[in-house]
Amino acid sequence: MKRICRQVYHKHRQLIIYIIMGGLTTVVSLILFYVSTWAFFNSKDALQLQAANIFSWTGSVMFAYIGNRMFVFRSTSRHVIKEMISFALSRVSTLLLDMAVMFVGVTLCGFRSDLVKWVSILLVTAVNYMLSRFYVFRHMS
Repeated sequence: MKRICRQVYHKHRQLIIYIIMGGLTTVVSLILFYVSTWAFFNSKDALQLQAANIFSWTGSVMFAYIGNRMFVFRSTSRHVIKEMISFALSRVSTLLLDMAVMFVGVTLCGFRSDLVKWVSILLVTAVNYMLSRFYVFRHMS
């Protein structure tokens, strides 16, 4: 059994570590959001709520970049700024994808927001992985 687990890990290491980093990134995002709304922003104020959301998204993207660079794709590129900008732009594009899926699924089609959010999470995760692997860290894959 141990041997089978090792074989699966070695065959799918990148994807397994990516999923673990995604879970950790989600935790970082939630912590940043809740701490910022507790300490700095008033979540009852619409503008401050969005500021807290942007703060948590930015912090989690920075965390995700570092984790993906070091552990998932093991990048050794000296073009860190270019890589970081590519990563951030790819995450902005999937943020827009998330917003579009939610708008179409909930606002236009009337589906339950919690179900549409799970569909969006799965889609965004897959697209984030592909963008990271084939665009941002393409020389490491």
